[in-house]
Amino acid sequence: MKKHYRRNEHAIWVLSIACLAAVHSGPARTQNPVLPTPSNALYKQPDAPIDRRVDDLLRRMTLDEKVRQLDLYSGATTLVDQHTDETHATSEAHFLPGKAQEMWGDLGVGAIHDLNPTPEQANTIQEWVLAHNRLGIPTLFIEEGLHGFDTGTVFPAPIGLAATWNPGVVQKVGAAIAAEARATGVGMILAPVLDLAREPRWGRVEEDYGEDPYLTGQLGLAYVSGAQGPSLSSDHSVVAEPKHFAGHGSPEGGTNTSPVHIGERELRSVMLKPFEPSIRDGKAMGVMAAYHEIDGIPITADPFLLKKILRQEWGFQGFVLSDLGAIQRLYNVHHVAATPKEAVCLAIKSGVDMQFYDFEHEVFQKALMDCVREGSLPQSELDRAVRSVLRVKFALGLFDHPMTNPGLRAQTYRSQAHLDLTLDAARQSMTLLKNDGHLLPLSKSTKKIAVIGPNVDVARYGDYEKESNGARISMLAGIRALVPQAAVEFDAGKDIAAAAAKAKDADVVILGLGEWQGISGEGFDRTDLSLPGNQEQLLEAVVAAGKPVVMVLENGRPLTIGWAKEHVPAILEAWYPGEFGGRAIAETLFGDNNPAGRLTITFPRSVGQLPDFYNFDPSRTHKYVDDDGVPLFPFGFGLSYTSFRYDHLAVQTPSPGSSGDILVTVDVTNDGDRQGEEVAQLYARQDVGSVETPDRSLKGFSRIALNPGETKHVTFRIPQGQLAVWDTESKWTVEEGQYTLWVGGSSQASLTTRFVIHR
Repeated sequence: MKKHYRRNEHAIWVLSIACLAAVHSGPARTQNPVLPTPSNALYKQPDAPIDRRVDDLLRRMTLDEKVRQLDLYSGATTLVDQHTDETHATSEAHFLPGKAQEMWGDLGVGAIHDLNPTPEQANTIQEWVLAHNRLGIPTLFIEEGLHGFDTGTVFPAPIGLAATWNPGVVQKVGAAIAAEARATGVGMILAPVLDLAREPRWGRVEEDYGEDPYLTGQLGLAYVSGAQGPSLSSDHSVVAEPKHFAGHGSPEGGTNTSPVHIGERELRSVMLKPFEPSIRDGKAMGVMAAYHEIDGIPITADPFLLKKILRQEWGFQGFVLSDLGAIQRLYNVHHVAATPKEAVCLAIKSGVDMQFYDFEHEVFQKALMDCVREGSLPQSELDRAVRSVLRVKFALGLFDHPMTNPGLRAQTYRSQAHLDLTLDAARQSMTLLKNDGHLLPLSKSTKKIAVIGPNVDVARYGDYEKESNGARISMLAGIRALVPQAAVEFDAGKDIAAAAAKAKDADVVILGLGEWQGISGEGFDRTDLSLPGNQEQLLEAVVAAGKPVVMVLENGRPLTIGWAKEHVPAILEAWYPGEFGGRAIAETLFGDNNPAGRLTITFPRSVGQLPDFYNFDPSRTHKYVDDDGVPLFPFGFGLSYTSFRYDHLAVQTPSPGSSGDILVTVDVTNDGDRQGEEVAQLYARQDVGSVETPDRSLKGFSRIALNPGETKHVTFRIPQGQLAVWDTESKWTVEEGQYTLWVGGSSQASLTTRFVIHR
């Protein structure tokens, strides 16, 4: 979901308004008996168990009070008198209690989104909500937090953050975003995105952590653990909401919200694996149900996913929010519901708990009440949804401490620790793809540098961040600050001949190419993965000038840069590196930062190779007549200004019948002449099994720092369950037999050994 994407949802809103013709204004009230609410009611007792508090409150609620808790309201355009856009109130905006009274009456409100309030604004609204509903149920403020919150610290986009292969950094980023959000009164953020980026034409690849289930799962767990912290009721933690559940990153043709064609085995073995750690281990309290359908069943109408797997198998205790308009798609896109009412009730019955601007509020709420009264929606299903929302509010401490300390924002927002963290994350994400002749690092004594290209003089943030936020350190600014003595000539590259002339007059050329918002991001899917616009022509003309060229990419997806790989001596992949990205790029180009980022997604040679993820099944053996199927750059790949050697690979298996871990050890040596970091990667394959499994799959990784000549003994622990397959009898089984291991610096690691699991 994205706010400015709503311009494409005009038809949805028109449809919703039309639905109002048959509905009276204002939510219907019920005649349910109202229980007295003593001041010592159980739900008001902070020391009582949360589930008992929820049950006590739920039994006191009328039907219309219950359905109100399942609705999400937009804030900036309705609740305040000034807003910068449809998602942000101005800092000087005043709350409009008359508007609130008109919308909510005395029924309260489930959640508020698209407000991005100051803490004072959040407190004023919360105070009004508490005073104007019978049971004193607080509202929940929900906002975006993909790689930064509102106008706070801007972190690298997720695809770049993942390139660090460092869960510790990702956890810190999640915690920083949460702290900045909670300091304004926001209790839930719509992140992280845990779809697998297996379709690079899809515009939202930049929001993902890459193509691998295990890596994405570990980084997602790190983000959720950081955001939610040890306790949700603290003043610096928020509910995290993994999305888009599930399989959203592999749409047909790469177009957003399109069908996903997989069976249950691939669903469980691949698409659900990135989400499972965040739910089972991280106890994420939010999940966003995606737009699309799998095998003909829309996610928001799929109790198998939302009830059986998510709740029964994984023990999910939070609430499921639909993606924006996803419930309405049941009616007007998927056509599995004949009316808006059927769509609403089908979604709740299937396991969705809250709508996201799907239908007008009166339509949504009346539909639920009518369905309950008619018996088409069991009261137990409605109560399940309400219980889920209330449990989150209790867990956040909103019933006991609903107000935010306004002083927190000054202490937390864009704190020095957070700014240092985003710079560190950017440095760790820098991924060197090519360095022929050791062109990099460049000498700081270089006299004349031409910095050319459309991405040179702007800080590229990627989607879900305004490029007006943050420090906005561009590549050009970073280079000029780091080598002030050099003559740095800038050219945006619009006039290719003029740019080539500047290149010819320089000692070295730095080309800043790639993508930007509107080329990549939500709703910006591409049929072609080449450099957009005139960049390919610019690249070739600059290289023809005959001077050493370094190409720096800032982009949201892999690009088919085959010509560049053949003709450009040095290529640095920077993705969208956050507000200090230009500084991190400059430090990497001139050697202050030794790059250690590694790709989390394969770079194909052409669109015709797609799908091109590394962990394919071995039956994919036939080659094209015009392509050998070898990618430009493989998953896990990245170079350094030093080199590393792997030795003494050994494996220790548990005794037969034991549930112990498999221990894998290897020595990693820095055999170069400078300090550097390596990402040691462990891959495995089941040699023979009851079902076909990938040629190799990531099972462990470790980012380690090594001085020149230093050796470190690295140990990987593989839980046996990590080797389980969804077998022919539809159950998880760790099968006995022989397995092959590889350890090295990419998915093409060659140091190998085998082990056997006995039962």
